[in-house]
Amino acid sequence: MGPLAGVKVIEIAGIGPGPFCGMMLADMGAEVLRIDRADAVGRDARNDLLNRGKRSMAADLKSPQAIETVLKLVEQADAITEGFRPGVMERLGLGPEACLARNPRLVYGRMTGFGQDGPMAKAAGHDINYIALSGVLHAIGRDGERPVPPLNLVGDFGGGGMMLAFGVVCALLEARGSGKGQVVDAAMVDGAATLATFMYGAYKSGGWKNQRGANVIDGGAHFYDTYETKDGRYISLGSIEPQFYAELIRLAGLDAEEFAPQMDRARWPALKAALTPVIKAKTRDEWCAIMEGSDVCFAPVLHPFEAADHPHNKARGTFVEVAGVQQPRPSPRFSRTDAEIRRPPPNPGQDTDAALKDWGCSDDEIATLRAAKAVA
Repeated sequence: MGPLAGVKVIEIAGIGPGPFCGMMLADMGAEVLRIDRADAVGRDARNDLLNRGKRSMAADLKSPQAIETVLKLVEQADAITEGFRPGVMERLGLGPEACLARNPRLVYGRMTGFGQDGPMAKAAGHDINYIALSGVLHAIGRDGERPVPPLNLVGDFGGGGMMLAFGVVCALLEARGSGKGQVVDAAMVDGAATLATFMYGAYKSGGWKNQRGANVIDGGAHFYDTYETKDGRYISLGSIEPQFYAELIRLAGLDAEEFAPQMDRARWPALKAALTPVIKAKTRDEWCAIMEGSDVCFAPVLHPFEAADHPHNKARGTFVEVAGVQQPRPSPRFSRTDAEIRRPPPNPGQDTDAALKDWGCSDDEIATLRAAKAVA
């Protein structure tokens, strides 16, 4: 099932955002064939959850026979994705020009940090560099302290892999009408900047200060932050709206007069200092008993494996177990063509013969490729 059932995607193996894009597409029902390197065969990849739902074929992309085989697969594909630096796929003979010549309807998805052009296009980088250049990293952190890397969720996965998946699906929809494929240039710098669009409007209107830890939602406000509890755990508060803030004052037993100036930024540090010992006087579970499910906008700060056991997440089935590995289930959800994890991550090359056969190669062709060590 899944809304992308019937869509065929080739993923040239990479790391991070590229596999995440392929996972998003596979979760939604697309048939994703990952082309792994031949020398990766034998590696145990059963816990590489970004490859769930896919099949793996291993090929030596330095072999002309392997390149020709991939081009034959491209003729049947709806999309191909890759995550190399600009020019690498062209040098391999698998660039957009070569692939679109074989399949004019093909959507060619490209994932890079800095994009396909520009002064830094060919420079090495990682998530932290891309979100730094986009202006996003500057905004994350405490007042007076250095910027804090938000894992690699903003650049690699949000601004990168998810944007590429969105771009591929948009181009697939367009191709249905035009009959023409195109290149999707997904750069993590661009995607991270897009995620921060709201900040630019807020800054222009005076609602955002260009200073870390000085705004409503960046930990500057006492009513939107995390607090340590008596047992060394943490809770989160997000009581922005006046009615929610009033509920925080009531349930936390705060002095209504002292905490009345909610939006007086000059008072935020003092009010945070006053709220901190109040929260630390009770355990996390005690605060859950008082506030969870209320309009305070409250939640306990859970570690990943606690999250799977939380009653709300259990009721919604937010986490599932596949082949003995607990993991988040696909999202979003659909009322008629819901998504599912169809298979656990493959080891590199484990589906080479079966995938080639399903994509139209004969037994003799597969044997020839194996003899030439073009595939493994």
